[in-house]
Amino acid sequence: METLIDGLAFGESPRWHDGRLWLSDWAAGEVLAVDPADGAREVVARVDAFPFCLAFDADGRLLVVTGDGRLLRRTESGTLTPIAYLSALSEHPLNELVRGPSDLLFINGIGYDMAGDDPHEGFVAALGADGPARRVAEGLAFPNGMVVVDDGATLLVAESHAERITAFTISADGDLRDRRVWAHVPGSAPDGMCVDPQGGVWYGDVPNQCAVRVAEGGEVLDRVEADRGCFAVALGPDRTLYLVTMRWGGTDGARTGQVVAARV
Repeated sequence: METLIDGLAFGESPRWHDGRLWLSDWAAGEVLAVDPADGAREVVARVDAFPFCLAFDADGRLLVVTGDGRLLRRTESGTLTPIAYLSALSEHPLNELVRGPSDLLFINGIGYDMAGDDPHEGFVAALGADGPARRVAEGLAFPNGMVVVDDGATLLVAESHAERITAFTISADGDLRDRRVWAHVPGSAPDGMCVDPQGGVWYGDVPNQCAVRVAEGGEVLDRVEADRGCFAVALGPDRTLYLVTMRWGGTDGARTGQVVAARV
């Protein structure tokens, strides 16, 4: 295990893209691209509200969902331009963004204010090219990481408060059907996820300070220990797993966030 970068305010949403690791630093309002060879980081975008989650469209352009519900796209000049306003989905911040088939986007939200509310049921929404975002799944227990698998046929959603990863079949219009438990992971709180070439899913686990690899059905295949909470993971093409970690204490300015790399 090696520390690639240190001093993040609140790292999240790692994505491997175009030979570099991209991630958001929520509390710093930055989107970073990191060279895996030496940890050199580039601030590719600054956001005036938390850059909660990242994805890339079919043309490789960066997409960012902000804390105030804007979906931004990075232009060739490097500026971020709003392409959708998602605040109608929820009065609370949105949590994760992934691209599905045909440039369909899935966004989730936990559905409540962590600072004061009791937990409420979360949701997943879909956004296509020809219409507003709409909720397509409800009743999720703190939906967190998401990945699309089976060549675009299935959406997996980590339910952190239910100790499980839930699967949905993706319809052509973005509807989600055939809800089922993909993996039950007792004692774990699955967070940001990625999929490996063999079909295993890696997820971060904040309270247990680790990353876990599971198969469909819940069999634990591997585990990487960290010295602080692991919020999300991404897998590079050379089988390097990148763990985005932090000593959990909220956005208190302590800058304990890291990205650590482990061969798996």
